[in-house]
Amino acid sequence: MPLDPELNSLGFPKAPADTRVVVAMSGGVDSSVVAAQLAEEGYDVVGVTLQLYDHGAALAKKGACCAGVDIHDARRVAEEMGFPHYVLDYENIFKDAVIDEFADSYLAGATPVPCIRCNERVKFKDLLETAKDLDADCMATGHYIQRKLGDRGAELHCAADANRDQSYFLFSTTPEQLEFLRFPLGHLPSKDATRQLAARYGLPVADKPDSQDICFVPGGNYASVIEKLRPGAAEPGEIVHADGRVLGQHDGVIHYTIGQRRGLGIGGLDEPLYVVKLDVESQRVIVGPKEMLATRTVPVREINWLGDQEFQSRPEWHVSVKVRSTRPPREAVIRPTGPDTAQVELMVAEEGVSPGQACVFYQTEGSRILGGGWIWKG
Repeated sequence: MPLDPELNSLGFPKAPADTRVVVAMSGGVDSSVVAAQLAEEGYDVVGVTLQLYDHGAALAKKGACCAGVDIHDARRVAEEMGFPHYVLDYENIFKDAVIDEFADSYLAGATPVPCIRCNERVKFKDLLETAKDLDADCMATGHYIQRKLGDRGAELHCAADANRDQSYFLFSTTPEQLEFLRFPLGHLPSKDATRQLAARYGLPVADKPDSQDICFVPGGNYASVIEKLRPGAAEPGEIVHADGRVLGQHDGVIHYTIGQRRGLGIGGLDEPLYVVKLDVESQRVIVGPKEMLATRTVPVREINWLGDQEFQSRPEWHVSVKVRSTRPPREAVIRPTGPDTAQVELMVAEEGVSPGQACVFYQTEGSRILGGGWIWKG
């Protein structure tokens, strides 16, 4: 809530009824609570749900977002809370901006994070522009992250509940987008608090399970999706030890990721081995001991910088970084090598740093997100 009594809860100097807010509704409990809460506060709420892929495939799949059943759930919430709701067909946009790059990156031996690209290229780009076309004052989402006003404008901060924080997936939010976005759930202490609000509003999705998988990857089976998108992609090859020994055969590099230990198909060895490199050109999976996974130097590109000073105004930045969504931030030094490229030096080596993942920057003290970029091979 703003401190200025002249502003409403979304930060505008007018009555809620005169403030139009587009709510991005996935059909889940989080975005439904945001829409219901704002409607109850008297805002001019417009719910929008994106159809991102084929209904027939989506309806047969549980545990995803933006599927057919989720569109139905979002519509029910809008009807019960009394605000308009629209479904937009973004199937082609989603395929071009997210799915195709996911497939190509995976085939190149990377480990992509399509949820980040979806936020960056679809939800916070095309959908945000649609919200402006609807004369909205802002767009609200159910993400667990906080937007706070600093001396130089809106800042991005971690959610109050560290277990729900989604900052890793939102690092590419630009300052311009941040001015227009609102995240009403970011201050809540827990997901239980969100579900309690859903129950209070009597929402039909109050007990709906959280989505677990990437929306277009059923059961987390990346390889099956890649084979469907890129027929013939799974070419067989050799599993090779880092010392040059051929240990076995595989059915396609797409079945492996950096850091993988289980399911390598090379049993009977005395030492535990991990995937340390994917050689796509020669169709070889390189394995080795765990210590080969450790690295301290991480090349990063496509950096989105959210700091108050220009990114290249200093030779180095002392920050904390996340190189995986499930890992806590670790101390690091960022050394800019261009307007949107850098070498990141980790103070303590991390294992399994993989091209295609994000490297997200945080203040060493406090909750502010300073941006991030994409890890590449260098």
